[in-house]
Amino acid sequence: MKNLVILGAGTAGTMMANHLSKKLSKNDWQITVVDQHKTHYYQPGFLFLPFDIYTEDQVKKDGTKFVPKSVNYIQKKIELIQPEANSVKLEGGESLGYDILIVATGSTIAPDETEGMDGPMWHKNIFDFYTYEGAKGLRDKLREFEGGKLVVHITEMPIKCPVAPLEFAFLADSYFKNKGMRDKVDITYVTPLDGAFTKPRAAKALDYLLNEKNINEVTSFNIERVDYENNKIIDYADVEVEYDLLVTVPTNMGDSVIERSGLGDDLNFIPTHKGTLQSKEYENMFVIGDATNIPTSKAGSVAHFEAEILTDNILSYIKGDELEEEFDGHANCFVETGNGKALLIDFNYEHEPVEGTFPIPGIGPLRLLKESRFNHMGKLAFRWVYWNMLLKGVPIPFVPAKMNEKGKKLETVNS
Repeated sequence: MKNLVILGAGTAGTMMANHLSKKLSKNDWQITVVDQHKTHYYQPGFLFLPFDIYTEDQVKKDGTKFVPKSVNYIQKKIELIQPEANSVKLEGGESLGYDILIVATGSTIAPDETEGMDGPMWHKNIFDFYTYEGAKGLRDKLREFEGGKLVVHITEMPIKCPVAPLEFAFLADSYFKNKGMRDKVDITYVTPLDGAFTKPRAAKALDYLLNEKNINEVTSFNIERVDYENNKIIDYADVEVEYDLLVTVPTNMGDSVIERSGLGDDLNFIPTHKGTLQSKEYENMFVIGDATNIPTSKAGSVAHFEAEILTDNILSYIKGDELEEEFDGHANCFVETGNGKALLIDFNYEHEPVEGTFPIPGIGPLRLLKESRFNHMGKLAFRWVYWNMLLKGVPIPFVPAKMNEKGKKLETVNS
């Protein structure tokens, strides 16, 4: 009996457990998932929690319910990955051997990386919405907010879902309009980028929306510190932005076990072949989702597309076949623009977000790079898709894992 171990039971790890449990012989392979947390969070829902669009119960479930019964689930902290010994050390001294390792340990926020960010005002008038606790605390703060300077800030890239901070600014505009107090709130969007998004074509569309909604934009802002005593963020060029309420996206980093194990870069992301998702250093180690250092968005849709291709590559690895460099960085995401509308972007390593319709070219029903209420409905409907299809490895009709050479969606669904 051989052992395949998956570290992490978040989006990517749970998907891989479901995909592989259907493909690997139960007589030959034991699949084990290790995660210290029992609760599984629907992280895209953290964006909606502060605005009372989603409730707490809608963004969390018992994660063990989504792991196949044939898979061995261990709820323990991962202390150390020891690739030279093909072993993982767990809390309590237990060692877990493996023949194949999939690292799906995700990423987390690190407010302590910025001076003053996680000081005495953290979760008082300085909030994140990338954690359940932060989003819930921000919801309570917004309910009582009477107006002033709201600053939505990104510390540095890469971050989970690069459009989420923009979405927060757009939803805040809508939220305060609906409360009849938009004229009392000055919203400023602060980014280290030179535009609203990493891809120029999408940045142009999103910059337009910021202007239309009277949201100030401060670009190329590389934060040095948070002056929590005077309610200011200050960058290395001594540019200052004042706030009454700071909603920040701290530095995103890979799990601390990656640092302890000496496997990551400066941000604890594992060097990974961007086409095969194999570790660059260890051939029997594969990396998926936010744990990789590949140059694509850290988002659930990316993990979904990766999972389909990684499943095939692991089967190829077991057979001794050459791995296919099939993953092209494909990402798509809905961008909430407020007032019950959203737009949809679809892109990969090489291609800018394309225009047209999705998932069926020429038919849709979703439109790319265009605001619509149907896109907003699609965003809200995705929560059901996430819990009932995506996590369970159920194919999502008409949604391909990659784009063709012209930057258009492939007609086939499964690799």
